[in-house]
Amino acid sequence: MKNIMVCYVILGLILGSCQESSFVPKPRGFNRIDLPRHEYTPILGSYPYRFEHSRHASIERDSSWMSEPYWIHLNYRDLGADVQLTYKALENDQQKLRELLDDAYRLTTKHQIKAYSIDESIMITPNGHQAVLAELSGEVPSQFQFYSTDSTQHFLRGALYFPTATQNDSLAPIIDFIKVDIVHLLNTLEWTQ
Repeated sequence: MKNIMVCYVILGLILGSCQESSFVPKPRGFNRIDLPRHEYTPILGSYPYRFEHSRHASIERDSSWMSEPYWIHLNYRDLGADVQLTYKALENDQQKLRELLDDAYRLTTKHQIKAYSIDESIMITPNGHQAVLAELSGEVPSQFQFYSTDSTQHFLRGALYFPTATQNDSLAPIIDFIKVDIVHLLNTLEWTQ
């Protein structure tokens, strides 16, 4: 009798546990990104410009087939980001300045296909230089672009890139971190020649 009772209890437990599963998957999350403190150091080397850049970025010469002297990359290895800087000497050539301004505008607007918006602003630095900043929203390859010129001798253009397929909303904290570094770079920019 005791064995029959034990069998009924076990059978009752088995049948009682056959209920519909209440498993609910967790929502997709984002990776945790620990960002370092902003720290800056002057650029070393012989360039026609001088600025302070992030200590978290290494300066690397542009090695592409079309690179020119003084083209560099600020490589944020730990953050997976790259700020590409190109420099052109103007030599008082107003036609060359117009072409470079048109080129900067064209390179920014070419992202219009995927960009939700392109917000441009003009920044006046403490040295009295003007810089044009373009912030692009959406799944674009370059989320932040800028240029600065003295209109007669120097033209410096930069663009932020991530060599990854990660969604830009996941990269937002890193983009914001590097934007602060770029603004600092522009605020400390001086022409040396």
